[in-house]
Amino acid sequence: MDYVERLTNLRNDKDLGQEDIAKILDCKQSAISKYELRRSKYKIEDLIKLCLFYNVSADYILGLPEDLPYPKR
Repeated sequence: MDYVERLTNLRNDKDLGQEDIAKILDCKQSAISKYELRRSKYKIEDLIKLCLFYNVSADYILGLPEDLPYPKR
């Protein structure tokens, strides 16, 4: 599952419409439709807002494993 599917599933699991998410992101419903149809890409600022709204990590939305080892610096 990619991040677009994951965000769409999160929206549907909360019984929210595209209009509801558009209000959160301060955009038009048509922008959410374009995101979900993959005609446009989410802005990082919008992904951050959705992480906070859904109370999930960016790793979760991006589908990264929880035990992902981070490179040493």
